[in-house]
Order: sequence, then C-alpha cells, then structure tokens
Amino acid sequence: MKRSIVTLTLLFAAIIAYAAGDPVLTVYKDPSCGCCTKWVDYMKRSGFDVKVVETRNLASVKQRFSVPERLGACHTAVVEGSGQVIEGHVPAAAVRKLIAHPEIKGVAVPGMPLNSPGMGSMDGNLVTVDFSGKPFSKD
Repeated sequence: MKRSIVTLTLLFAAIIAYAAGDPVLTVYKDPSCGCCTKWVDYMKRSGFDVKVVETRNLASVKQRFSVPERLGACHTAVVEGSGQVIEGHVPAAAVRKLIAHPEIKGVAVPGMPLNSPGMGSMDGNLVTVDFSGKPFSKD
C-alpha cells in the first residue's frame, strides 16, 4: 500500500512538472568559462528557462549546495522551487528525470567529459550519477 502511495505521489509530481513546463534553473559559473556558456545555451535550446550567476568562487557555491567533492565539475545549477542540484554537463533528459523525482537531491556529470553537452558530441555513453555516486541516467 505504501509503495502504491509513493508511486502515485511521484506520478502526480511528474504530471504537475510536465504541465507547468520546465522550471527555472539558476546556473553558477565562472565568467570566463566557455564550456559552461555552451551548456547554458544547450539547456535553453532544450526548453529550460536559465538564469546565470557569474562567480569566481564556485567552491563556496558547491559547499552551499552540498555537492560531493568527488562529483565536482565546472558549474553548478539549482532547480528553482525544489532546490535540486545539477552538477556539471548533465544532459537535459537527465535533468527532466531528476525533476520528476523530487526525492533525489542532485545529479552530476563529474569532471568535463568530452561526450557531454557543452563539451562535445553525445555518444550514448555519458553516465550521470546521483549524489551518492550511483548511476542515474545514460545518455
């Protein structure tokens, strides 16, 4: 019974998110980082409303949003409303999946892999992990 309630709750949350459109993402990035700008452009083309906050102190941003150090990348984004965190060059499909699962704190594409949005061509082998380090999505 509890499992059914949880499933229905998640389904309802996903329906509301879909009906409301993609939420706003606030992206914290270094002003001189070109690959971060490319990721922001990619997310905008993917239908997201994106606000950019330029900062030279990304370490404090990552600490503020509890990004695990081992999963760090070059920029950090936060989903408005839910507070979920997106670390690095995460594909739009994985971001939408994250938003549909509000119980998940955050996802990451650690480092700066060449097969990620903003870095190069995706090849279907990019693995996004959740903040515990478990695979979340493969794009």
